[in-house]
Amino acid sequence: MHAWLCENPVGVDALTWKEIPTPVPQAGEVLVEIKAASLNFPDLLIVQNKYQMKPALPFVPGSEFSGVVQAVGEGVRHLQVGQRVACLSGTGGFGTHTVVPAKICVPLPDSFAMVDAAAFIMTYATSHHALVDRAQLKAGETVLVLGAAGGVGTAAIQVAKALGARVIAAASTDDKCALCQSLGADETINYSTQNLRETLKTMTAGKGPDVVYDPVGGDFAEPAFRSIAWRGRYLVVGFAAGPIPSLPLNLALLKGASIVGVFWGDYARREPQANAAMMAELAQWYGTGKIKPVIDSTMPMAQLKAAYVHMGSRGVKGKLVMVN
Repeated sequence: MHAWLCENPVGVDALTWKEIPTPVPQAGEVLVEIKAASLNFPDLLIVQNKYQMKPALPFVPGSEFSGVVQAVGEGVRHLQVGQRVACLSGTGGFGTHTVVPAKICVPLPDSFAMVDAAAFIMTYATSHHALVDRAQLKAGETVLVLGAAGGVGTAAIQVAKALGARVIAAASTDDKCALCQSLGADETINYSTQNLRETLKTMTAGKGPDVVYDPVGGDFAEPAFRSIAWRGRYLVVGFAAGPIPSLPLNLALLKGASIVGVFWGDYARREPQANAAMMAELAQWYGTGKIKPVIDSTMPMAQLKAAYVHMGSRGVKGKLVMVN
């Protein structure tokens, strides 16, 4: 097998495409032949040694992938050779094969496209957990989605619309705003050319959004929080812009607002039954066409470094997917 090895986590340039022995699944594990793997923001942080999870060296990055089971270890009953699966394992996805615990593999129906499956779990689970479980979003409420043309942003638009919310999507170009509208966003804000606070005030008749979904952080966090409605919920999803903002806590007091942390990975670990029910609902939504991953482009696995460059350019709309 071949894989991208991170032997020194100093950045993308240090990754090397190497031939390594194909692993053998142990008890409770399966060997998966990888068909597609998506590129997520944590995949960049982990090779820079900036992510909260720091795997032992050397490791193969790539947190999310889909493929076909090639071998099963002792005790595995719910999966068999030839089974199509999607996995979110944290590492191992940027290669041709990997071994993962069978319990984290999601069996896929034949109708679930492999490229879509590789771009599904992280973004849709994060967005559903954020909007349904953490924000308790109700039909008719208004959601502001920051970074709305990215992977989690496009998922958040679709999940919010499936729940009956009004969606205001904020993105950095007219092109990206047009994509958001095509996904169902009711209104868009180009925050490169429009004033976020003033535009939100106009769009909401001075009330502000009930929920702010923020996977970006950076300079737009405070103006978005200053715009939030009474009893609003500000969802802290991530910091794709880099800097972690410091929000004035007096604003939470004055607005009667909540600052709500969203950490889907730990939710899945701590509340596995609730997470399984959520994933089943999302799979059903995919099957009925309510949600569908936005794929910016697919690239050969061997071109991973070029894909990282593309992601860093902020030009990605939806998800980048590597294919074997």
